Amino acid sequence: MTIGEFYAKTRRALAAAILFACAAAVHGQEAADAEAQAVVEKADHIRFPAEGFQVDIAIATTLADKSSETRKYRVLSKGNENSVVMVTEPAADRGQIMLMKGRDLWVFMPEVSQPIRLSLAQRLTGQVANGDLARANFAGDYLPRVTGGETINGEHYHVLELKAVDRSVTYQRVVYWVNKKNFWPLKAEFYSLSNRLLKRCRYEEFLPMAGKTRPTRLVMEDALKEGEQSVLSYSGMKLRDLPDKIFTKDYLKKLD
Repeated sequence: MTIGEFYAKTRRALAAAILFACAAAVHGQEAADAEAQAVVEKADHIRFPAEGFQVDIAIATTLADKSSETRKYRVLSKGNENSVVMVTEPAADRGQIMLMKGRDLWVFMPEVSQPIRLSLAQRLTGQVANGDLARANFAGDYLPRVTGGETINGEHYHVLELKAVDRSVTYQRVVYWVNKKNFWPLKAEFYSLSNRLLKRCRYEEFLPMAGKTRPTRLVMEDALKEGEQSVLSYSGMKLRDLPDKIFTKDYLKKLD
């Protein structure tokens, strides 16, 4: 074998080794992403049923000056892609209804003849964005990956980074802690497009609702204004057979 042939053979072997290493890395990343997707989907099903359901939500907001406000909503949801959010209190706002189809969101107001288009990221009340109530589909809105693990109070958690599939979703990045054993969500951090931490969320008071043990209390804290938070309390959750016609703009006026 000549020196030239030796170097050519060596280059071919090195190139093959590099290609193999790259392929192995890609396969490992795909496997990790598949694991992360499965974790997020299971946590989604802990938070809310995949079937049609109804739930009542009270949101108590406390501001830095200690003033407070409570608002109440009824949510009808089907398959993580269709939701109706109705204001039940205060009485002055009854009749306001939000409709979500996919990532499209509208609000119907009795004094306005046509529904108004809204952003999922727009603030609804306190620390709660429209998308926090109308669309809680982490598995459909984000590309997740497992970034590590953490042990908290003796429980082992996946730590995941969720990156938005596009700019239409509620948050651009989420860091999410999910229990490795039962897939209960523990907490989340929500970030803006500029990667600024906006708020923190804790999932608390897990109780049986609609066939599974689910968090019935969410505490959302403003990361920019100390002392400001909203507490979401979930009650009366039940499975419902919701016809598709409910989730149309023409049907909004018929809901009460």
